[in-house]
Amino acid sequence: MRQFAALYGELDASHGTGAKVEALATYLAAADPEDAAWALHVLLGKQGRRLITARRLRQICLEGSSLPDWLFEACYAHVGDSAETIALLWQQLATGPLTAAALPPQGPGNPQSPAAQPLHHWFTRLLPEAAALEGAEQAQAVQRLWQGLNYGELLVANKLLTGGLRVGVAQGLVLRALARCSGLEQAVLQHRLMGGFQPSAAAFTALLASGEQVELLPSRPYPFFLASPLEAATPACQPTDPALETSAGNQPSPLPGAASAWLAEWKWDGIRGQLIRRAGEAFLWSRGEELINATFPELINAATALPDGTVLDGEVIVWPEAADRPAPFQELQRRLGRKAPGRTLLASCPAAFVAYDLLELGGNDWRQQPLRQRRAALEELIQPLRAAAATPGAGRLRLSPLLPLTTWDQLEPLRQQASSTGAEGLMLKAAESPYLAGRRRGHWWKHKQEPYRLDAVLLYAQAGSGRRANLFTDYTFGLWDGQGQLVSFAKAYSGLNDSEITTLDQWIRRHTTERFGPVRAVQPEQVFELAFEGLQRSSRHKSGMAVRFPRISRWRRDKPASEADTLAHALVMLERAP
Repeated sequence: MRQFAALYGELDASHGTGAKVEALATYLAAADPEDAAWALHVLLGKQGRRLITARRLRQICLEGSSLPDWLFEACYAHVGDSAETIALLWQQLATGPLTAAALPPQGPGNPQSPAAQPLHHWFTRLLPEAAALEGAEQAQAVQRLWQGLNYGELLVANKLLTGGLRVGVAQGLVLRALARCSGLEQAVLQHRLMGGFQPSAAAFTALLASGEQVELLPSRPYPFFLASPLEAATPACQPTDPALETSAGNQPSPLPGAASAWLAEWKWDGIRGQLIRRAGEAFLWSRGEELINATFPELINAATALPDGTVLDGEVIVWPEAADRPAPFQELQRRLGRKAPGRTLLASCPAAFVAYDLLELGGNDWRQQPLRQRRAALEELIQPLRAAAATPGAGRLRLSPLLPLTTWDQLEPLRQQASSTGAEGLMLKAAESPYLAGRRRGHWWKHKQEPYRLDAVLLYAQAGSGRRANLFTDYTFGLWDGQGQLVSFAKAYSGLNDSEITTLDQWIRRHTTERFGPVRAVQPEQVFELAFEGLQRSSRHKSGMAVRFPRISRWRRDKPASEADTLAHALVMLERAP
């Protein structure tokens, strides 16, 4: 535990990617395989289960100290995080009922000290055993865990108990460290980690083993290849460069080369997935590495029509077989998270898998083949299945159509047609591109329609988490109703840069009017332009509408709150939505 806490502190204090990779590689190479497995589990962001609530942890701290409630709350208000507040206070204030005789001898060199216990022992015994107790027994168990821990160790222990440990390193850095330890390529390691990593010494050893020693599970998906947004500021866009002009007209090229070198298709408004047919079984994985077989049984049934050793990349979407376009995303939302959808839901919201890439065929990895070749093989595979419909449910497999794109003049008219087809924009993919892993700029681009935009007033703010635990970064915005009142409309957490966040945080502290636990109400003066992807009616929200993917697009310092938009304006947008 002590070594992992030191790693956490080193990563938290470092701002350079090289230093973080070095720290990760050093730890993973030296750690016991079982400890390394649990550390990797945390580093990949998989340790999120809450064992004890933050409120209960505060209570345990207060029971073991002489600190009054009001003073703890004042400290918490300054720090913004319960786990960190306790870590800062406990060593100075511990005066609880535990006697010295009831505790093991403490000290950094004592092998019985909790900090000296291996990391896997914390995960498999110390933490779950303390969480399973109640009342005074639980308080004593947690306080025993705290004994002898320094600040960094206390912080990690508390974060593990509350399920709030966020290390703050991207998966790419972890893969670089693993590659340095093992000598394997990052793409190989990323593939082995797909489908979930169950922490154990055997799993960690297998992860780093040489290629010929590893047998991959039939259910394992491939790492997803992600597109980059195509915007006016995209580096590839150089309208003044004559080399990027098309031969037909003066329309500037948004991407290098001729339009014929790119494949265009609709950007479907569903959830990304991989449909796998291997070893006589079928599997459906979401991009979030969640196995969703039970949620979409009709797609698992449809997958039985595929030849063994096939992996498709595509979009899960609600699309009735007789319809000429998919249903809106909110229909798909009715299916998400349902482990056993009933007959009524299956009939009213039938799912389809819209395939647009072929990753494996006949058990062979096709990802390095050019997209043009993969696409041709995909068409040869899907079209006969839909025509014959030999297998019940094979009609649930759809082929994402390619769109006519021979000159760049056709691009914008196509994008404007997206909403009429049930899509949210275009995808542009280099015809010769391989299927890579992660977001690799230059090969695949998403060219979405312009988002909806409204000017809203800041009403409430709440502190963030992790490094932003002491800053107000979570905001609630309102629109004017017909009676001159501001009504909560949307929450947003992104869109401001660090300087703007700091400035706004200072303003919030000076203009707070009320407090509701961690939430602060502020004077309704600041206006922000919100961008979002869609609206739908909702009886659960005061505004009567739910907002999809809201984010801050700019701070309207030029606009008074009285000129912010109204609910009536939002309703007009909702009614005009396709």
